[in-house]
Amino acid sequence: MNILVAPDKFRGSLEALDVCQAVREGILLAFPEANVTTIPLADGGEGTAKILTRQAQGNSIAVKVNDPLGRIITASYGLSADGQTAFIEMAAASGLALLSTEERNPLLTSTFGTGQLIKDALDKGVKDIILGIGGSATTDGGIGMAMALGYRFYNENKELLPPKGETLNKISRIDSEESDGRLASVSITVACDVTNPLFGPNGAAYIYGPQKGADPAMVEVLDEGLQNLSAIASAAFGRDITNQPGAGAAGGLGAGCLWFLNAVLKDGVSIVIEQTRIAERIQNADLVITGEGKVDEQTLSGKVVKGLADFCNINNVPLAVVCGTLQITPQQVRDAGITYAVSVLNRPMDLDHAQAEAFGLVKDATFHLVRLFFSNR
Repeated sequence: MNILVAPDKFRGSLEALDVCQAVREGILLAFPEANVTTIPLADGGEGTAKILTRQAQGNSIAVKVNDPLGRIITASYGLSADGQTAFIEMAAASGLALLSTEERNPLLTSTFGTGQLIKDALDKGVKDIILGIGGSATTDGGIGMAMALGYRFYNENKELLPPKGETLNKISRIDSEESDGRLASVSITVACDVTNPLFGPNGAAYIYGPQKGADPAMVEVLDEGLQNLSAIASAAFGRDITNQPGAGAAGGLGAGCLWFLNAVLKDGVSIVIEQTRIAERIQNADLVITGEGKVDEQTLSGKVVKGLADFCNINNVPLAVVCGTLQITPQQVRDAGITYAVSVLNRPMDLDHAQAEAFGLVKDATFHLVRLFFSNR
């Protein structure tokens, strides 16, 4: 009997690899003869590069780069065993977590460090780059990243501009003559799970600027700057992607990746499923077990559980879901194509206790669900 274990993390308590181990132990306790395959997954956000690097039997590469405020830090990205694919998270170099609350100011922050990570990967000779853009501290439209890769931005007086949010509305010309020529021969896929346009009421500045430290006046300045960048870049590249879903992701880095890297934006779950070859593995499974900390309506709109459910339905393989909090109705479970869903909580407990006992709770819940599925064995 082949059981595929492919969970996301339980945020705050278990990483996806730990969930795999807990589920595996529960399976073997209930059914020692089972053939268990474990593949930790992610939805394209935090931790995705690490998981993809592990699946590619790769290594972590440490690089000295600029943080969002230009200070030198050490950031890492993943490189596949064959050296052909780099797995980069922009948050490693340009993330909000790198700044204290007092330091957060998207007028001053830059994605330059993210560009440095990409450049290092190009120096390693990669042919493919997968770039996660969640958790940014920036609203610079990707000009920092672009400058690290040779692009230059000038004002109307032909003066070179520093690449940060407050200079966006001063750009009058983009010079790409010194941009890294290797970008033309590299395939870049960007994990992007938001659909916001570049600017406007639902754009990068208004929706995400405040959480990065922007007050209402800053938001207006940033939005005007993104509008100016859009006008200049659209003319320079002959491509207006202002309203393309995801252009406003990561402070406009989504748009910047389209313009400066000729990248493709793709939802994170699809990238992870493709890279881990989950679809092929599901075809050979008798049961798939997945899970995440909370299963709610958001789960049904493109996260790991929904992605797996789609493939399981195609192949007529049952899908069981274990989670900390189950907040969807039985009808939603059925409509999503989930065969069995259960919270791991076995008694009333507060969040601290649930997180502390998460491994054992997942293991026990898995034991019971496997006994249910294979009770005649």
